[in-house]
Amino acid sequence: MSRILVVEDEPTIADAVEYALSTEGMTVVRAGTLHAARQHLAAADLVVLDVGLPDGSGFDFCRELRQSSTVPVIFLTSRASEVDRVVGLELGADDYVVKPFSPRELSARVRAILRRVSARQTTPLVKESLIINEERRTVTWHGVTLELTRYEFRLLAVLVARPGMIFPRTRLLDLVWERPDGPFDRTVDTHIKTLRAKLHAAHAGSDPIRTLRGEGYAWEENA
Repeated sequence: MSRILVVEDEPTIADAVEYALSTEGMTVVRAGTLHAARQHLAAADLVVLDVGLPDGSGFDFCRELRQSSTVPVIFLTSRASEVDRVVGLELGADDYVVKPFSPRELSARVRAILRRVSARQTTPLVKESLIINEERRTVTWHGVTLELTRYEFRLLAVLVARPGMIFPRTRLLDLVWERPDGPFDRTVDTHIKTLRAKLHAAHAGSDPIRTLRGEGYAWEENA
């Protein structure tokens, strides 16, 4: 049974979320503040997080969370601007839902993310020069541990899983970002650029990501 932490200070909204998720067989733990949320975080399988809370910002909490945890996060907030959506996703959230919302849709999004998490590879992918541990979200490249952002890690994992396969930008948006309608194609280019720089810094001269102009990106088969 999945355990969902709902961080929401408006009781009526928290009631609606709890009812929707509990009818799906999930256990819901509620927290009205970030301080309370921290007490229950370790046991949570997913966090539904408001942005405006009495003791701080959900954005700041997500940023703090991503320094040590990969627990899925869904923002549930009235902040509907494109800038806020992009900020939330760039901070490492898995989804972004705007109030007013459909409880049934929220439940469906929670289930989809939980299925994806349970299906992730938990044993390390080990190659001669590369070690990827999906469970711990760690990457070692030629003996050097890389400090990757959430989306850099996901991009790398997708590309490495199928060496030589060309991934168009739109496909990478679908596979890596939870809300592909939020980020733009340029976001993929930016993350590929920073990922390349980190791979090169760890092992000078290495450039295992191929760019195929007009087509997309691929991981070198012999990397």
